[in-house]
Amino acid sequence: MNPDPFSRNCGSRKVIDRIGDRWSVLVVLTLADGEKRYGELAERIDGISQKMLTQTLRGLERDGIVTRTVHASVPPRVDYALTDLGRSLLDLVAGLEEWATRHLAEVEAAQARYDAR
Repeated sequence: MNPDPFSRNCGSRKVIDRIGDRWSVLVVLTLADGEKRYGELAERIDGISQKMLTQTLRGLERDGIVTRTVHASVPPRVDYALTDLGRSLLDLVAGLEEWATRHLAEVEAAQARYDAR
């Protein structure tokens, strides 16, 4: 049977939901240039709550997109990095970011026209 991403129970839909989530996209983009500590991620991704960052990192780790490395130090140091699977998303996610940046003015103009109705 072929995967049907339109079906709520399809595995591919669950993957699309994870990688299409706004916080997941921003985490992947933030980790594109190398591993980061939790605090660095929180500082870079404006507007994300501690709870959402933790949930997003756990989900990405569960899906094999991000690794979590705990260093034995005082205080404990935890680093997050993209896996090979996560790095394979970079072109796709960077393309999405590029599209959004390139078409921002058009989208904002369309929103203004819509809101003026």
